[in-house]
Amino acid sequence: MDRELEATRGVGLLGKVKEMFMDRRNLYRVYLVTMVQLLSQWSGAGSITVYAPDLFRILGISGSEEGLLVTAVFGIVKLVAALLCALFLVDVIGRKRALLSGITLQAVSIIYVAAFLTAVPQLGVDDDFVLPEDRKPASRGAIAMIYISGCGWALGWNSMQYLLTAELFPLRIRALATSWAMTLHFANQYGNSRAVPNMLLPVDEGGISPKGTFWCFAAVTLLGGLWVWLSVPETSGRSLENMDRLFDLPWYKVGLYGNRHAEEQDLAHDEKQREADEQRATGHHSEHLPADKPAAAATASYP
Repeated sequence: MDRELEATRGVGLLGKVKEMFMDRRNLYRVYLVTMVQLLSQWSGAGSITVYAPDLFRILGISGSEEGLLVTAVFGIVKLVAALLCALFLVDVIGRKRALLSGITLQAVSIIYVAAFLTAVPQLGVDDDFVLPEDRKPASRGAIAMIYISGCGWALGWNSMQYLLTAELFPLRIRALATSWAMTLHFANQYGNSRAVPNMLLPVDEGGISPKGTFWCFAAVTLLGGLWVWLSVPETSGRSLENMDRLFDLPWYKVGLYGNRHAEEQDLAHDEKQREADEQRATGHHSEHLPADKPAAAATASYP
């Protein structure tokens, strides 16, 4: 807190805005958190949680008690997964790898649900449709995939949308950048939750149907995975002081080569620091050599 106050002392709001959007490295950070909020919220995970009872009913769950039960289990699964990922996995496997792994789980599960709804297009469209017995195993598989998508969300987007914002920005503009990110977060969350009921409507009623909705979620999730691979550098293990080294490269190289470049910069900095320390130590030793025996003392130093 003291360091943040010291860093922001004498810097007005206009100065912070200018630094946030006019500095090339900070602008790339803004781009990262903006895309994270857009892609994470429109991947559909938040709306699946909000409309879980309706979605489980579409997937073949009948009866209010059974619907409430599977919804409650889904909430527990997401809570446990979020705690395990936040406390253990994210720091162990790294930010970018966790994000890509979570997105992969989410994409596979959403594609399965979309394929199931494509194979049984009457679900969610025809109120009188009864799921045949031979389709019920696939229905249970779709419900299981909803649970897996929650685990993927916990490992990927859910953890990273907060961690990246906290880790990327320098102290001077971190509060402003966090405000920007959270504004985008809630705006997109609200927009997605408002859009999904209309998206689930049949095509003849102005929607894109349940299968179209899940194919849309799958497309956004796959796009998000490609974007992460190309654009997001690994921030795990880097201090705030040397985070800038990740963004020294041109914008189109940061995601793929930023870490390698930063590690090379770290090694060069450490080498310079070691040489400076050796020079100081040598100079300090020379100052304490006896004035009458400089040659003997020097010879003793380098046998």
